[in-house]
Amino acid sequence: IKKHTSGVVPLPTAVPGNTPIYQQASGTGHRTLWVVFVIMLISSLAFYIMAFRVPVQKRLFHILTAFITTFATLSYYAMAVGDGVGQNKITIKHTQKHFPDTYDVIYREVYWARYVDWSVTTPLLLLDLCFLAGLNGASILVAIVADVIMILTGLFAAFEVQETSKWGWYAMACIAYLVVVYQLALNGQRVAKQKDNKTATFFAAIGGFTLVLWTLYPIIWGIADGSRNINVDSEIIAYAVLDILAKPVFGFWLLFTHDNMASSASIDGFWANGLGKEGTLRIGDDDEGA
Repeated sequence: IKKHTSGVVPLPTAVPGNTPIYQQASGTGHRTLWVVFVIMLISSLAFYIMAFRVPVQKRLFHILTAFITTFATLSYYAMAVGDGVGQNKITIKHTQKHFPDTYDVIYREVYWARYVDWSVTTPLLLLDLCFLAGLNGASILVAIVADVIMILTGLFAAFEVQETSKWGWYAMACIAYLVVVYQLALNGQRVAKQKDNKTATFFAAIGGFTLVLWTLYPIIWGIADGSRNINVDSEIIAYAVLDILAKPVFGFWLLFTHDNMASSASIDGFWANGLGKEGTLRIGDDDEGA
């Protein structure tokens, strides 16, 4: 007796992919945020103390560097207490030939406070490097605007739910980063070479150090928020290491080296003395009336 076999494949009794996937930080990630908060706080206090130990005319780099770690302190505190984090919902469709389409719904934590931090601290860090090299105002403005565009497009990419659009924002951020690299690595190095050898050598070292670190940020983003190949804890740790190197380590290196250089910048005028008589408002002067 022949058994009749149907050509229709039976449907599965359970459809996979209906349970949401939550990608969140664990205790390891939270402890890392608190550790970096303490490091940034201590570094900020150290930079302010260093600033008060030099004349106000020589505090430009101290103040800029202290502001960098101050904003980073606020950012890491916000992330550590849970105030600087949101969730991005990503829906991934799985199309199969003989079965209904299935969907994976992923909720991944996005630490938006990190982008707020970067939008303030990276322009300040660029000012440190641009002033050290002696770049002109036009080049500084281009570098800072490109930097802000890079951070904002990265933020938009982190919260984008469409994969194609996400990588479009990412590509824009990378293009903006290339503009920053051009201003520092080419224009900055060219101008720094016109100064004394010690300044030129120091700029090449600390500028190269910064660009190497900054190049690692988009790589981490690509395998974390971008493709979600590493978990949130690994993402936090990776960014924490880069932030410590790019802010406190950078700051101490810059200030200790620059303070010992004979060509250390000294700024008078408004920076040191405020508005002079020529900058005040005069109302009803006797010698201009009647």
